[in-house]
Amino acid sequence: MLDLYYSETCPYCRKVLSYLDENNIEFNRKDVHDTENYDKLMTLGGMAQVPFLVDNDKEKSMYESDVIIDYLKNKYNLAI
Repeated sequence: MLDLYYSETCPYCRKVLSYLDENNIEFNRKDVHDTENYDKLMTLGGMAQVPFLVDNDKEKSMYESDVIIDYLKNKYNLAI
């Protein structure tokens, strides 16, 4: 399962959220304005930067919206 750490006010996060929704990709939303999610983001990634994607099935994590979208395209064999 995918976890996306995000902030509603971040345009890069909205880009990834839109991509996930448009392609019907299931994921857990982890709003970093929730202290528990923010603390987990810092534990997992070490930086207070969003978006941050965690692919729990592949034990991979990444920052940067374009990197995340490219990863999702490859993972789900989606058109570029």
